[in-house]
Amino acid sequence: MRRANLELHIEELVLHGFAPGDRHRIGDAVERELARLFAERGVPPNFSQGFETARLDGGSFNFAPGSSAQSIGEQIAQTLYGGLPE
Repeated sequence: MRRANLELHIEELVLHGFAPGDRHRIGDAVERELARLFAERGVPPNFSQGFETARLDGGSFNFAPGSSAQSIGEQIAQTLYGGLPE
């Protein structure tokens, strides 16, 4: 099976309610988790024709107080991946 070649560019990730010092750790965790999700679950079929959007609303989610930047980033990535159009 041939693997799809994907380039994903996130211009801006807007997060409200997080410590400013966590922004890079959260962003890095989002990047790693999205890469893992695309590698394991694949690229949605409509991406083969090219897909571009000005905005993707990841919605909201709950996390436990004291959650690590890593786990928050993973949860954000999973929410974003789940919201991609198929």
